[in-house]
Order: sequence, then structure tokens, then C-alpha cells
Amino acid sequence: MGRVTLGQERSDLVAVVGLAGRFPGAPDADAFWNLLEAGRDAIGPVPGDRWDPDEVVDPTRTIQSVGGFLDGVGEFDAEFFGISPREAQVMDPQQRLVLEAVWRSLEDAGRPASDLRGSRTGVYVGGLWHDYELLRKDTGSGPTQHSIVGNSLDIVSSRVSYVLGLRGPSLTVESSCSSSLVALHQACQALRAGEIDGALVGGANLMLTPEVTVGLTHFGGLSPTGRCHAFGAGADGFVRGEGVVAVYVKTLERAIRDGDRIRAVIVASAVNNDGGGDSLVTPNPAAQEALLRDVYGPGRVPLDQVAYVEAHGTGTVRGDAAESAALGAVLGAPCPQRTLHIGSVKTNIGHLEPAAGLAGLVKAVLALEHGVVPPSLHADELSPAIDFDGLNLAVARDALPLKPGSHIGVNSFGWGGTNAHVVLAAAPAADAAGPDEAPRQDATDPFLLPLSAHSEA
Repeated sequence: MGRVTLGQERSDLVAVVGLAGRFPGAPDADAFWNLLEAGRDAIGPVPGDRWDPDEVVDPTRTIQSVGGFLDGVGEFDAEFFGISPREAQVMDPQQRLVLEAVWRSLEDAGRPASDLRGSRTGVYVGGLWHDYELLRKDTGSGPTQHSIVGNSLDIVSSRVSYVLGLRGPSLTVESSCSSSLVALHQACQALRAGEIDGALVGGANLMLTPEVTVGLTHFGGLSPTGRCHAFGAGADGFVRGEGVVAVYVKTLERAIRDGDRIRAVIVASAVNNDGGGDSLVTPNPAAQEALLRDVYGPGRVPLDQVAYVEAHGTGTVRGDAAESAALGAVLGAPCPQRTLHIGSVKTNIGHLEPAAGLAGLVKAVLALEHGVVPPSLHADELSPAIDFDGLNLAVARDALPLKPGSHIGVNSFGWGGTNAHVVLAAAPAADAAGPDEAPRQDATDPFLLPLSAHSEA
């Protein structure tokens, strides 16, 4: 889309300079965009290398037998990262996937990992489950020299810092389904305070055993129909999904100074907690509304520039209604000159739980780059529990073109009440082409394709 000029004097602006990820049905960010643009649903049966749904029997519940799964989660080039095969074998695959995603986010940024060694670069990763540890116990695998460290959530982030030689803070954030967006906010705050020079932010989720799925079925959050109908009349819960996401962020000022390619700009971010409500795990619309008012208060992001919000949108009747009420009260009804569109990537790939917030953020970055928001699925008939007209909201059921200057909000909520919101804008307008700019090449001209490898093999 047409880029916008942002006030570069604002020290709180943060640039996304690299991103990478693996998603259900999409091995990288480009394939992810193709999936979203085509309006595809990547939910499928449980793969044979995970568990047999027919053997997961509960006398009181029908256990969800579908999900958004990744391919090849056991594949890992341990030697590339200086890890012995014996250690790699007992490492939680989430640690391996985050290492790979972080490396690829640096490649996307055009920044050699060696450039960061010894730097004040922070690592902030959202994590939650311990499926690999459960799987090892289920298969009778005993403890080893490396198994405790290899299955600790704090090591998901610390291993990145160790392998890359980074001297900034290294934190694994666990706030349930808002973990990765909370991690991003923590990184942004450290950047704004001048505590770090850059940050690698990630999130990962894998489903290696059925235990969590069984537990969530009893909890009541999973869809018995196996689809996420966010904001739709068929809303009956969410579908679980796997994925890993990493983004490389800096202050906008530093990114411009370093000559980085800027993919999007984080204009604002905030985190709060429900602080009470009907129960520990039910959403609190008042707290969600307070979070949005904190972000979109007077003198901050103009409401008429917010074209779309990538919602938490789990496809539960109560959760969708609460989120819609807050969005409508702050961003919809007060701005009648435009209708606020909402949608959820969970309708395409399922709920990536601790990685869900960053999955939504990557969708938003790609939408800003392409100038269009891809459609949100499974809401052909809208939820009767939501007053869309009164709230001035609409579900982006078709592709939504973005006007220049549009902003996108991203919501992410945890079941313990920790809520996060991030606002994105397109990259700032590039300077006029200088005299030393390389001339455009004809398609028939020879093209240099640089290749690199970690070893001669």
C-alpha cells in the first residue's frame, strides 16, 4: 500500500525490521500470506506421527481430533547451532523451532547473526506448554544430562541469547494466549527506555501429546465442530494450532540510521489485567476497554486512521461478544465516519495459544505491506450476540483494501486476564532516490544470487 510519513521525532516508535515463521499450511511468511489471501483454512486431522484420536477416549467428552499442525517438527540441524546430537534429541522442539525462526528473522532483516554478538540485544519469547516433557515421560524416557535444561521454558529464550552471544535481557513470558504479544510489549518498553539496542521476539506452540487437548475439552474452550467461527453465528469454541514466529525490532530512529528495511512500525503498545471479574478465566470487557482507551487516548492514534483490528477472536460466544463490546465502545461507535472492520487469523490456522499474538501481528504487517486485509473465515452468518450496527463494527468477510495512512490494531488476551494490544502503521516513506541508487535491471539481465552455508558440506 502507499506508505505514510510518521513523525520521526517520536522516540516511542518501534520498527519491525525482520520477521519469520512457520504456520499450519505455510512453511514461511510468504506462503502464510498466500494462504491468507486465498482465504484457505489449514485445519486438518491429527497427523499419524502425533497420536491416534481413536485411542483418546473420554467417557464424558468428545475430544477434538483436528487442528492446525506443522510438518517436520522433529527435523533440526543441530550442528548448525553448535548443539550435539545427544543434547538435541532431548531438547523440546519448541527450543529448536525458535532458534530457527530467530535466525530466519535476521536473514529477513539482511543482518548477519555475527553482527549481533556481544550487543545489547534482548530476547523475549512467549511460551506455555511442556508437551515434549510429557511425551518423554509417556514413552519411558528417563532423565539425562541435558533433559532438564532442554525442557525448561526459560531456556527457550536463554538458548537464543547463548547461541548468538547476546548481552541483553533474555526472558520467556508466560501469560497464556497473550504471551507473545506481551513479550513484544516488554521488548518495546525496553527499547523505548534505551535499555537495549534491538530485540528478537518470538512465540512457539506445539501439540505433541493429547493431554492439553483433553484438558481444554473439559475446560470448555474447544470447538466440537472443528472450526473457529470468530464473530459468527456458529461460534462454539476454538481449534488448537501449532506455529513458531519471530520478529526483529529496533527503535525507528536506529533502524533508519542503520539503513534497515522497515516492514512496519509499532506506533503504540500496552498491557493490562482484568483484575477481577465473573471468574479467573472469563473475559472482562471493562478491562479490555480500559486497555484500548490507554492506547487510543487523546493525542495518540487518531481513531479515523484505524481501519482494522486483528482481534483475539477465538470463536467463543462470550469471548467474541466481550471483545466486540470493548472494540465498539472505544474504536467503533465514537468514529461514525468509518466502520471498524475486525477479523481473526484463528479462522485460518487455529489458535496458536502462546504464539497467537505474534501470528496476528505478522498477518497485520503483511496486510499493511500488501495494502489489503485478507478475509476472515467462517462468519457468513454473524453472531446474534453482537450488536454490529450499534457498535459500528463489521467482520472483514471479504478482502478489505487499505487506504494510505491506515493503522491496524492487534488484540491478544490470556485466560488469566492479561490483555495486550499493539498498533501498527506502514513503514515510513523512503527518502527520494539518490544519485548512487542502483539502476533498475531488465528481466533478461544477469542476476547475482548470493548463497551462504555454515560449513563446506
